[in-house]
Amino acid sequence: MFRNKMLNFLPAIFLILSGCATVKPYDYSALREAAPRSILVIPPLNNSVEVNASYSYLSTISVPLAEKGYYVFPVSVIDTFLKQNGLPTPAEMNAIPLDKIREHIGADAVLYVTLDDWGQKFSVLSSSTVVRGSVKLVSTKTGNTLWDAPINGVLNSNNSGGGLLGALVNAVVTQIIGSVNDQTPIAARIANNRAFNSKKRGLLPGPYYFPNKK
Repeated sequence: MFRNKMLNFLPAIFLILSGCATVKPYDYSALREAAPRSILVIPPLNNSVEVNASYSYLSTISVPLAEKGYYVFPVSVIDTFLKQNGLPTPAEMNAIPLDKIREHIGADAVLYVTLDDWGQKFSVLSSSTVVRGSVKLVSTKTGNTLWDAPINGVLNSNNSGGGLLGALVNAVVTQIIGSVNDQTPIAARIANNRAFNSKKRGLLPGPYYFPNKK
């Protein structure tokens, strides 16, 4: 009898577990309807403690967007243009009305970026380079969000062998190298690749997308 009751419960338990494991597919309907061809990237809003984060990240964004098949307005040209027109900071640039961007620049969509964490994190025995934040693609015509995703890239130092002394030496060397050679652009490229090419919610290919054929 106990066995029969357990057998009756199993289908219900299976349904509950299946429901918890189900991930709702990302809704691309707005992106498909808008079908943007050109994207303007605004210098990121920087919530991290690293003052150079916005422009370091900005240098990594054009290539992955172009590889997805979109025309990307030259980021340095746009940055200079906005500064010359009385908008010297990323915060002010992010506040530009979308209709003005469409009128004066002609972009179909704007990519807004927020950086929440950026830079190297050191502990006694290890270090890591971290880039975390989010991206959001918005239509300049309707103001609707067409696509959004988190960005997350981490480079870790690997301590292999040598015991405690070896780990300490490796951590010190990594910190010295990191202070000379900035690793954050590499972490940013990792973050971009994950965001744009994610199988679950990556950016859909644009009109100029031509995949490499081997």
